[in-house]
Amino acid sequence: MPQITLPDGSQREFAHAVTVMEIAQSIGTGLAKATLAGKVDGRVVDASTVIEGDAHLQVITAKDAEGVDIIRHSTAHLLAQAVKQLFPDAQVTIGPVIDNGFFYDFSYHRPFTPDDLTVIEKKMQQLADEDLAIKRSLLSRDAAVKFFQDLGEHYKAEIIASIPANEDLSLYEQGGFTDLCRGPHVPSTGKLKAFKLMKIAGAYWRGDAKNEMLQRIYGTAWGDKKELQEYLHRLEEAEKRDHRKLAKTLDLFHTQEEAPGMVFWHEKGWVIYQQVEQYIREKLRLNGYGEVKTPQVVDRSLWEKSGHWDKFGSMIFTTHSENRDYAIKPMNCPCHIQIYNQGIKSYRDLPIRLAEFGSCHRNEPSGTLHGLMRVRNFVQDDAHIFCTEGQIQEEVATFIDLLFDVYKDFGFDDIIIKLSTRPENRVGDDAVWDKAESALQLALDTKGLKWDLQPGEGAFYGPKIEFSLKDCIGRVWQCGTIQVDFSMPGRLGATYIAEDGSKQVPVMLHRAILGSLERFIGILIEQFAGTFPVWLAPVQVMVMTIADRHADYASTILRELEVAGIRARIDLRNEKIGFKIREHSMLRVPYLLLVGDKELEGQRITVRTQKGQDLGSLSITEFTHLIKQEIADRKQQALED
Repeated sequence: MPQITLPDGSQREFAHAVTVMEIAQSIGTGLAKATLAGKVDGRVVDASTVIEGDAHLQVITAKDAEGVDIIRHSTAHLLAQAVKQLFPDAQVTIGPVIDNGFFYDFSYHRPFTPDDLTVIEKKMQQLADEDLAIKRSLLSRDAAVKFFQDLGEHYKAEIIASIPANEDLSLYEQGGFTDLCRGPHVPSTGKLKAFKLMKIAGAYWRGDAKNEMLQRIYGTAWGDKKELQEYLHRLEEAEKRDHRKLAKTLDLFHTQEEAPGMVFWHEKGWVIYQQVEQYIREKLRLNGYGEVKTPQVVDRSLWEKSGHWDKFGSMIFTTHSENRDYAIKPMNCPCHIQIYNQGIKSYRDLPIRLAEFGSCHRNEPSGTLHGLMRVRNFVQDDAHIFCTEGQIQEEVATFIDLLFDVYKDFGFDDIIIKLSTRPENRVGDDAVWDKAESALQLALDTKGLKWDLQPGEGAFYGPKIEFSLKDCIGRVWQCGTIQVDFSMPGRLGATYIAEDGSKQVPVMLHRAILGSLERFIGILIEQFAGTFPVWLAPVQVMVMTIADRHADYASTILRELEVAGIRARIDLRNEKIGFKIREHSMLRVPYLLLVGDKELEGQRITVRTQKGQDLGSLSITEFTHLIKQEIADRKQQALED
C-alpha cells in the first residue's frame, strides 16, 4: 500500500502499485492533462513509471524546468521521426537537449535545405497532432545492437556496441519509430505544442574530423506557444543588437584573419574602452586598491610552480629565447604574488589589494571566437586581495558592495548570484574549506541577497561566488567573480608574519567585476543597442551648420565644448540640415546642436536629442551645464520624447 508524499507535505495512500499519471489523475483532471513526468524521490521518471512503495513525488509539468527539458528531448525524437518518414534513407545518430532547444544529427546522401526544414517542421506538427503514445521498453545491449542493425541504423548500432554488455537499455517507440534513449519522455506527441526548427549545420561523427560530416538540425521547443514567440522575439532583438554588426555601423572595432581573436579598436570604440577602464580605475582607487603592472612574457618555471602550465597546456602562447621557454601570460595572479613577495609582510599590512588591467593571451580554439565575446587577447579588471582567514568575510562583503555599485552605474540591476562549493578533487583540508564557504555564505546572507548553491562547482583551490547580469532581453552573462584560493600563495612562497610571530600563508582572493573589458563592452553594445548613455558615448555632441556662413560660430561652439571636456564634433558639409540630423541620429550621437541665422544672431544653439526631442534654444553655458550634469549622474537613458 504505497504512501505518496507530495511537495506540499500532504499524503495519499493507494491500495496497489500506482503510476505517476494515476496519482496525477487522483489529484485532478487538470493536473493529469498537464502531467509530463514525475520526480520520484528526487529522480525524474516517465509518467508511466510504476511506484510500488512509499515515495516522495513531484508531478512535473511544462511550468517546471525539468518539464521543459523533457519537452525538448521529446521534440528531438519527433524531429528524427519526421526525418525518417520523409527521408527513409537518412540514418539517425544522436539528439540531445541544449540551451533553449535541441539538435539531432543525421547522415544523408545530400545536404538538407531550408525548404527541407519547412517540410520537416510541417511533418513534425502533423505527428504531434496525431497524439501518438510514447512507450518505453528494455532490451539487452546485444539485442539492441541487432535491432538497430536490422533497421539499417548503423550509427545507432555503433553507439550501443560501445556500451557495457551487462546494461539493459531503454528504447522509446512512437508511431512505429523507435529510438535509443535513457528518457524520460512526455506521455505522447500531443504534449509537444510549441517548437520551431532553426538552422542546419555540419558536425563530424563523434566530434572527430576524421569521421563523416553529418548534418545537424537545430530546433527550439517550449512549454507553450507564448513562450516560443517570446523566445523568437528575443532572437530578433539579439540579431538587431549583434555587437559585431553595430561595431561596423558605428565604426567601433573590427577583427580580421591576420590576428584571429584579437581586436582592432577604432577611435570611437577606443573611447568607450577608455571610459570603462578609467571608470573602474577610479572605483578601485577609492576602494583601497593599488594599481600595478606586470610583465607580458614570463619564464615557464613560474607557470609550472603555479600549476597553470599543466592546467592550460596548449592554450598558453609560448615563445623561446636564449635557451629559455616563456609564456605570454594567460592570467595575472602569479605575477601579483611576485609583487606581494617583495619585502616581509606583517599581519598588520593585510589586507593588501593589488589591481591590474593586465593584458592576457589564451589560445582559444578558432571555432569558439566570437567578436568581443570570445577573444584570444583580453584585459581583465583583475585584482587580488591578500588577507587572513579571518578577513575573508569582510573583504567579500566590501567587494559585493563595490560590484553592485558598478553594475548599477552601467544600468544592470538584475543580478544572479551563485555560490560554488568544494569539488571532489581539491587542495586544502576540510576545516579550511568550511571556514571559507561559511565566510562567503555569511557575506551573502548578511546583505540579504538571494543566491543559488552550486555544490562541487568550486575551483580546486577554493570556493567562489559568481555574479551574472541579466540584460534587457533576458540573456544572462556571467561577469563578476570572487574566488578564495588556499593553494597558489603557498605554491609561490607568499607568507606573512602572524601576531604570534609565526610565518603564515595568506589567503588570496581572486576577484573581477566586469570580467574582461572586451567582453563587457560587447555586452554593453548589445544592452544599449549602440545607443550609449551620454557618459559612455564616443561622440557626445554633434554641432551642425545650416549654411556655410554659420561655420565660424559653429567652430566657436565646438571649441567651448571641447574645453569643457565634452566629446564633440562638427559637421560643416553642404548638406540639408534634415539629412545631417537623420545621419547623426542613426549614428547614435546623444545631442545634436543646430546652428543657423537665428542662433548666430542670438548667440545661442538649438538642441535636439538623438531620440528626436526638441529642447529648444539654449545658451552654450546652459547646454554645457545640462550635459555635464547628465554625464556626472551617469544617466542610463537618453532624454525621451
